Amino acid sequence: MSSTSSNIKRILKSNTIFLVLIAVMVLFQVLIVATDNGSLFAPSNITNIIKQNSYVVILATGMLLCILTGGNIDLSVGSIVCFVGALAGTFIVNWHMNIYVSILLCLIVGILIGAWHGLWIAYVHIPPFIVTLAGMLLWRGAALIALNGLTISPMPDNFLRLFNSSIPAISDEAFDAMGYEAAQAKIFMITMIIAAICCIAFIIAEIGKRKKRISKGYEVEAVPLFVGKLALLSAVILVVSALLGQDSGLPVILILMAVIVAVYGYYTQNTVPGRYLYALGGNAKAAKLSGVDTDKVMFFAYTNMGFLSAVAALVCIARFNSAAPTAGTNYEMDAISSCFIGGASAYGGTGTVSGAVIGAVFMGVLNNGMSILGVDANWQRAVKGLVLLMAVLFDVISKKRKSSK
Repeated sequence: MSSTSSNIKRILKSNTIFLVLIAVMVLFQVLIVATDNGSLFAPSNITNIIKQNSYVVILATGMLLCILTGGNIDLSVGSIVCFVGALAGTFIVNWHMNIYVSILLCLIVGILIGAWHGLWIAYVHIPPFIVTLAGMLLWRGAALIALNGLTISPMPDNFLRLFNSSIPAISDEAFDAMGYEAAQAKIFMITMIIAAICCIAFIIAEIGKRKKRISKGYEVEAVPLFVGKLALLSAVILVVSALLGQDSGLPVILILMAVIVAVYGYYTQNTVPGRYLYALGGNAKAAKLSGVDTDKVMFFAYTNMGFLSAVAALVCIARFNSAAPTAGTNYEMDAISSCFIGGASAYGGTGTVSGAVIGAVFMGVLNNGMSILGVDANWQRAVKGLVLLMAVLFDVISKKRKSSK
């Protein structure tokens, strides 16, 4: 009985932000319906939340790796998004380059910028705050020079389709030929089939992970709790997919985000280099004495941040259909907030990719819900600031309790 109770407490503690997210969504739904402002769970609104916050998820995933190294952050990501977006607009619209070559060049530029930051941070040992603050100014200035203060638009349709389309992709002509009801039924059916396949793959992966932990002698939750967790998460996948299926299907950007989250989640949790990030953040001196090349780990974290900033830049210019001088403003704050709200420690060494994603979704729901309710933008900033403060305060209090035991 006590074992079951401890398992429940552990599960609740490890999923606190997820439960808070559900509670906040329910609260907003009640308030929105009560004020006759529509519904938070309208299919089109769910699609909108995903597309609006795609860049936050991508940037938060990279920011988490920087934070894991010891509470370090990257202040330059918004400026990198603006600069790489400016290059993409110049390559694709002004110079009429092949979109795939342009995308590749933009990703390479992002990697080089990240490596530039990583060089000063990891090998010259300049504090990350200073290096990335300089980068924030440098790359914003470079973006304004590249754009000459002007907005480049529109982007070509073949580029927009790479990031803005949905699966299944049904053209307007095919939609008209099939009829609205038949086309919508096809979209819903294909979306649910994909969702079912994802659920099966998720369940198989979780069962395999559980067996692996048991074989190594690690403690695992009781079978009923394990089954309940799988059922709940599978239900969430199916419900979200059902809502998306009633709109335009699965957004391509959602698939891109899922791939990024899966790859980095596996990297941080199941690879030796990924665990080095936690070791560096937990105790840098001990990690170095244990044979970890801490400089290399730090260099990778910031190089990777540059790469994901470039990915976010491509996503943003596709969503806005333009490369603008104001792009990327305060994006670094969104990414940092998502990580801390999602459970990353301000001291480093603690945090997960899934937590950062939940934090990003939480911030997205908060923005969307308050916007639907007509809350003033200034109040929205104040609320987000308080939420971030509470998340960090919770982390500090937890650390003090552990150290006092």
